[in-house]
Amino acid sequence: MAIRIEHLNYVYSAETAFEKHALNDINLELPDGQFIGVIGHTGSGKSTLIQHLNGLLRATSGAVYYNDKNIYDEGYDMKSLRSKVGLVFQYPEHQLFEADVFTDVCFGPKNLGLSQEEVEARAYEALKLVGLKEKYYKMSPFELSGGQKRRVAIAGILAMDPDVLVLDEPTAGLDPKGRDDILDQVARLHQEKKITVILVSHSMEDVARYVDRIIVMNKGQVMFDDTPREVFKHYRELESVGLAAPQVTYLMHGLQEMGWDIPSDATTVEEAAAAIENYLKKQ
Repeated sequence: MAIRIEHLNYVYSAETAFEKHALNDINLELPDGQFIGVIGHTGSGKSTLIQHLNGLLRATSGAVYYNDKNIYDEGYDMKSLRSKVGLVFQYPEHQLFEADVFTDVCFGPKNLGLSQEEVEARAYEALKLVGLKEKYYKMSPFELSGGQKRRVAIAGILAMDPDVLVLDEPTAGLDPKGRDDILDQVARLHQEKKITVILVSHSMEDVARYVDRIIVMNKGQVMFDDTPREVFKHYRELESVGLAAPQVTYLMHGLQEMGWDIPSDATTVEEAAAAIENYLKKQ
């Protein structure tokens, strides 16, 4: 069990006029190797939650365990934790600061005390894994496109050889091709390296297409925690908290209401197309 969260609470500006309960009694288990989506409207607590996973925020109460050790125990090695639970922020500019791309990706492994040879080997491997061409390695990261910056930010985390990769809205502001490129690359990393991936996203289509499990946050609490198919069955309840299901979910329900004898629980275009094709073949 990689990460276990028990009775986690977090209060912003405690004991002031601005006090806000951002997380309320969160209990979750995040096993090794899962691809997990975290969704919720703005202010639901999803970004606050993921910042507890590697100790960037300290809980007001409760516990976070990484490989059965409480990260809040006295003397716990937070530096080691952050090399194993890597967080890529929504805006890559917040993580990029070196003069060129290659030096930036070297920063993390260098701070792990590795030899220069090992540092550079990890940086090359990470940049290759995210699909960034070598012609960009000596460029300033700030000269790159939004999608390329995100690749560099992800490579900087991968170079530390994490067991868990946490991505906070990695496709925000990207065009459809850029979004697909980034998420396809993340999916390949998940398959090839067998790492746990936790994806925070506003896109229901993205989480339906890529993840094995969805955690829905609402008002600082876990509203649903299940497979995409099961979560999106509750599309009316999701609508009531400012969310939605993938568009194909509404299409399939609409066809059912028109009298088509087809399943309504498709969550991807491919599943919907197959169900419609099967129905039409029977007519």
